[in-house]
Amino acid sequence: MADPSVAGRRVLITGAARGIGAALARRLHERGARVALAGLEPDLLEAVAASSGDAPWRRCDVSDRDQVEAAGGMAVEALGGLDVVVANAGVAAQLPLVGGNPEVMERTLAVNVMGVYNTLRAAGPHVSHPGGYALAVASLAAAVHAPLLGAYSASKAAVEALGNTLRVELRSSGAKVGVAYFAELDTDMTSRGFGTEAAARIAAASVSRVAPLEVGIDALERGIARRSRRIVAPRWVGALLPVRMAIQPIVDRASQRGLRESLEIARREDAPLTTPQEPSGA
Repeated sequence: MADPSVAGRRVLITGAARGIGAALARRLHERGARVALAGLEPDLLEAVAASSGDAPWRRCDVSDRDQVEAAGGMAVEALGGLDVVVANAGVAAQLPLVGGNPEVMERTLAVNVMGVYNTLRAAGPHVSHPGGYALAVASLAAAVHAPLLGAYSASKAAVEALGNTLRVELRSSGAKVGVAYFAELDTDMTSRGFGTEAAARIAAASVSRVAPLEVGIDALERGIARRSRRIVAPRWVGALLPVRMAIQPIVDRASQRGLRESLEIARREDAPLTTPQEPSGA
């Protein structure tokens, strides 16, 4: 039997202006899928859409439920229905839990948790059919937790829970639900997230290395085609997930070298979120 293909699938991708979302849109278009895009940065979105078969797109803050409903409606109308939704939009910023900026936690949860919820809620009725697929993009940080990533880890653990719950709830419809777990990929989020002095110090002590973005996009293409329960990149991430409870104490001990100084630096640094956000109330 031939491997499944994404050709002909109708796909809505959030966070499609840059990084994983933009690269995934282009790849799926190349493979014969029809994509619709949602994201915060209109100029970037328009460029991605132009390179993805003049894909329909809409500016969308995923933390705003009305905007997500409108983006979902746009995708359904333009594509004539929906087979796949990729809840990819997300932000990150370093946050010392003691002495850090609480607004980082609030905005991270608003985008990464409520944004995924809003997206799955809006697209869920349209992908609830045999052949339908919803993908919640989490992270290795959902399973293994490192210093300065408390807000991000908490949000991605919640994304994992949302995906796992939706899988159970949609099973009777014939739709499937996946959760994606990535280590560091070569994206704007990674470069901006580690662009501070505190993060760079911690990263220098880490044994992990940034993987090419293509590794993640290859995994996403395969996973979407197969409607996979779990998508991982690089491949070694898959080996860590079942033993997360055993890995965490090792990470705890390995993170201690120079951590006190890094936390002090982080409390003084102004670390913006990795994707520029619109002003509150805009």
